[in-house]
Amino acid sequence: MTEPQPIVSVTSLTREVDGRLILHDVNFNVLSGEIFGIVGPNGAGKTTTLRILAGIITKYEGSVTIHGNTPRRAKEQGLISYMPEDSFPYDRLTGLENLEFYAKLYAGGQKERIEEFIERGIKIASLGQRIYDKVSGYSRGMKRRLLIARTLMVHPVVAILDEPTSSLDVESAVRIRNTIRSMSGKSTVILSSHNLLEVEYLCDRVMMLNMGRQIIIGKPREIVELTRAGNLEESFLKLIGEGNDK
Repeated sequence: MTEPQPIVSVTSLTREVDGRLILHDVNFNVLSGEIFGIVGPNGAGKTTTLRILAGIITKYEGSVTIHGNTPRRAKEQGLISYMPEDSFPYDRLTGLENLEFYAKLYAGGQKERIEEFIERGIKIASLGQRIYDKVSGYSRGMKRRLLIARTLMVHPVVAILDEPTSSLDVESAVRIRNTIRSMSGKSTVILSSHNLLEVEYLCDRVMMLNMGRQIIIGKPREIVELTRAGNLEESFLKLIGEGNDK
């Protein structure tokens, strides 16, 4: 059986803004088909890391490659699909029109691929007949599900999700977690979340950041056992607490 290969490789990633280190010497690989979590307190550098991976932030030191390309090149080739925490669908369009718009962007004018993406997006969003309604009438949970569908329907090589279940009710959060989990092995998923129990459930491996520095990386169960904690949330408090006391 062929071993999964790194699809994302990050070496000595460092970013400084106005003399302040945002990230310092961060190193990690993400394997093909893996769900990889990045966690840490506010200001740890999670969103900056995701934006670098997504090709949005291009000024940094170190090496970052996605499928052998720079993030910017991977973005241009349509290998990356990114959902920022603060993103919103277009309110004046219907849910279906939102999906159609992004399907056309990624399909390169190929009618069959456009139809395939839209069909998959409708299934992922799971909005029923509301998919034909204008997004302005959607709840926050419905909008988030549409965004997840928009991001994942194109089966990107790497899907990057920043706080995918932020501020959602339990039902919507469970739907989105199940959708992300269903992508395991199909696309490589990199996500950040403040919900450590969610990360423990979803992710194959996790990297913890604090003040721009890498604290630990490994499988959730391994981290829990190493820190002699009951769950990943307790491990986080122990590790981040130790880091802040230094």
